[in-house]
Amino acid sequence: MYLIKKAEKLTGPIYLMDVEAPRIAKHCLPGQFIIAKIDEKGERIPLTICDYDREAGTITIVFQIIGASTERMSKLQAGDSFRDFVGPLGKPSELCTDDLEEVKKKKILFVAGGVGTAPVYPQVKWLHEHGIDADVIVGAKTKDLIILEEKMKAVAGNLYITTDDGSYGRSGMVTKVIEDLVNEEGKSYDLCVSIGPMIMMKFCCLTTKKLGIPTIVSMNPIMVDGTGMCGACRLTVGDEVKFACVDGPEFDGHLINFDEAMKRQQMYRTAEGRALLKLREGDTHHGGCGNCGGDE
Repeated sequence: MYLIKKAEKLTGPIYLMDVEAPRIAKHCLPGQFIIAKIDEKGERIPLTICDYDREAGTITIVFQIIGASTERMSKLQAGDSFRDFVGPLGKPSELCTDDLEEVKKKKILFVAGGVGTAPVYPQVKWLHEHGIDADVIVGAKTKDLIILEEKMKAVAGNLYITTDDGSYGRSGMVTKVIEDLVNEEGKSYDLCVSIGPMIMMKFCCLTTKKLGIPTIVSMNPIMVDGTGMCGACRLTVGDEVKFACVDGPEFDGHLINFDEAMKRQQMYRTAEGRALLKLREGDTHHGGCGNCGGDE
């Protein structure tokens, strides 16, 4: 059992928890994720690690209510426990594994959309701790859905808040802020890291490609099983088939077929859609053995 040390509602349908998981806290790096399971009958829920405290042995997760399982999770309080809490899974951000001196030479822009702010935060914090200040754009539909603003402000070089309805910070989509920073304010970037809803990442990549900025995206929104067995996170990167949970979750955003990924995401929500995808994709449907029937 994995004890919940802290549970709080951040805003609206978004919640934060600190979970006692010393082994994961000891080994994880920004960009990786965990799989949480409330009880024996509960659904496996992949969640990107928002923060970690190696000394306290805790992992911080942030999630949004999108279905029955996350609704149940939102009812848990400090003192309750998860039946399973597995990780760290996936590959860490390359910014944390590449040569530090080379990373220090780069001007980096992070673009976070909605709950995507949670997985952006540990990367920006890690860079800050190593003497690298990155610019960060945080976007949401309204002011009420902005999360982790103060935490992000403490570690970002410059923080730009924007809301679709103009209720807080700048007005408009994150793509407008990217263009304004480069075209109107004279900023230049060697790398962009974008994490958020699929549609946001797609248009962020279209914008950065036009501006000539290499872009990394985290495809955690399409993960279901978290081990490559269910086939949900199958995507095309360039001319290769990849699986977000075992090959990623971070990929070159300019090579991802977002339209295909979003279509698969919609189809995977029904049993009929899952069966059709499995039939069409054959052995390539799974990222593991290819024949395990993990989605039956």
